[in-house]
Formats: sequence, structure tokens, C-alpha cells
Amino acid sequence: MTRYLLRRVGQAVAVVIGLMILTFVMIHLEPGSVARATLGPRATPGRIAIFNSTYGLNEPLYRQFLTYIDQVAHGNLGTSYSLQQPVSTLIAQRLPRDLLLLGLSTVLALLLAVPMGIYQAARRNGVVDYALTGVSFTLYSMPDFFFAFLLIALFSVQLHLLPPDVPQVTSVGALLADPQALVLPVVTLALVTLASYSRYMRSSAIDVLAQDYILVARAKGLPQRLILLRHVLRNALLPVITMVGLSFSWIVAGAVIVEEVFNYPGMGLLFYQAATSHDFPILLGSTLAVGVATVLGNLAADIAYGIADPRIRYGRA
Repeated sequence: MTRYLLRRVGQAVAVVIGLMILTFVMIHLEPGSVARATLGPRATPGRIAIFNSTYGLNEPLYRQFLTYIDQVAHGNLGTSYSLQQPVSTLIAQRLPRDLLLLGLSTVLALLLAVPMGIYQAARRNGVVDYALTGVSFTLYSMPDFFFAFLLIALFSVQLHLLPPDVPQVTSVGALLADPQALVLPVVTLALVTLASYSRYMRSSAIDVLAQDYILVARAKGLPQRLILLRHVLRNALLPVITMVGLSFSWIVAGAVIVEEVFNYPGMGLLFYQAATSHDFPILLGSTLAVGVATVLGNLAADIAYGIADPRIRYGRA
């Protein structure tokens, strides 16, 4: 187990370094002038030259990258061009709000997807199975922003039940104090991820139901409900556990769109605003934070996989 964890940590470090290089190069290939986007179209050439000199944007790209690596090694993610605040401070302020949004939506998606997938496997090829499959494929193929607009149009504009946006608060406690404002963004993220989780759960449960020990349990006269709870649920959860870890990156990508639509005060909204204003430090810092979180999520999924299935011996991998 220790050797496996050390190997996975080494791989994670390599992935993060590769992510930093790729992100840095792609962001700096973005067309347009950073100085003009920050200072405005009426900025004089002198002000633009001072801006580029202050932030090292007039240096060769490789020197800018080496400077960035040195800053990150010392715990400095740079200073936002537009907000004039340390990027680490901005991320620290908004990260707890993102954890709340992603945590609630993921838990809700799993609470719906797990029983839904098991029920479809137990009643496969029936009318309900086909109906739920149609719903899953519809949700899976629907863009996040379009689904968000549909919920706003229905519950905010037509029924006047829920607010269409989230108050610009500064703490998680303030968000929890207004739970109605969280409903639409949480439900949007949960339902668009529900489809993939439920499909994986259904396929995994069907495989488990075909195993010999399930046939033996049925031959002993165990009730179907007990078989599903004792034998199918735990074994069918293994691929879903891995899926949760691997899906963190595209859940975060969906959160960027959802936060912009609902004006949610998280890192997704910060990233979107930084992208429109060419604020490189925020883009780099946010991407690095999400990349590290994704790697840690995958590692946690591997560990949870071993806990759920004691037969796995990572030391022999």
C-alpha cells in the first residue's frame, strides 16, 4: 500500500507539472493585449510599456515561466492584474463556497443515481427502465447553461418559487443562511451529473447480478431486497467510486458555467471574469488549484476503491 501511494504521488506531481506547462503556454498564446484589456482601450503606449515591465510581460516566454515556477515554489501565485489582490487570497476566499456547491451537488447526484441505477438493473428492459434511460440521456446531452436557463424560466420567472441568482456574500455561513438561493445551482449540477452516475451504476449492478454468488443467494431463498442491499450495492459501487474521482474535472468545468449563470460567488465566476479580462495570474492560479484538487480526488478514489473491496492489494500492483 505504501509503495502504491508513493508511486501515485510521483505520478500526481508529474501530472501537475505538465498541467502547469501546458496551461502557461496556452494562456499566453491567447490573442489580444493583456495591458490593453486591463488598462482599457484608451491606455497610452507609455502606460502599456510600464504595465508590461512591471509584470514581466515584455520578457521571453521561457523566462516568464521560470519566474512563475519560482513564485509557485514559494507559495506565491501572483497578483491579479484587475483586482490588485494576491491570487492565493482570492482562491482561499472562494474555494470554500465552491466546495459547498460541488459537495452538495455531488451528494445529491449520488443519492439519486445509486438507487436509480440499482432499480433499473433489477427491472431492466422494462418500461420504467426505458423511461429512466431516456431521462438520463436527455440530461447527459443537455448543455449546463441551457438546463440552468430552463430551471430559471420555470421556477423563477413562471412560478416565482426560487431566486434566479445567488447573493454576493463573502462566507459559506451566509450562503447557508439563504438555502433557497442554493437550490437551482445545486440541482443544475446534480442533474447533469446524475445521468453518467446512474448509467455506470446500472451497468455495474447488471454485471454483479449475473455473478454466481448472486445465483447462490437466490437459491437460498434470500429476498430480492436483501440481495440488492447486501450483495449488489457494495460491489456495484466500485466503478462509481472511481467515476466520482475522475469526474471532478468536468464537474468543475460545469460549475464555471453554472456559477456565471446564477452569479454564484465562487472560483468558477472568478475564472470566467478573469478569462474575459486576460487576467493571467487568476487563470493560472485557478487552473493549478483545480488540477491539484483533481489529482487528489483521483487518489482519494483509488484509496476508497481499496476500502470498498478488501481483495485489492495495491502492493502487488
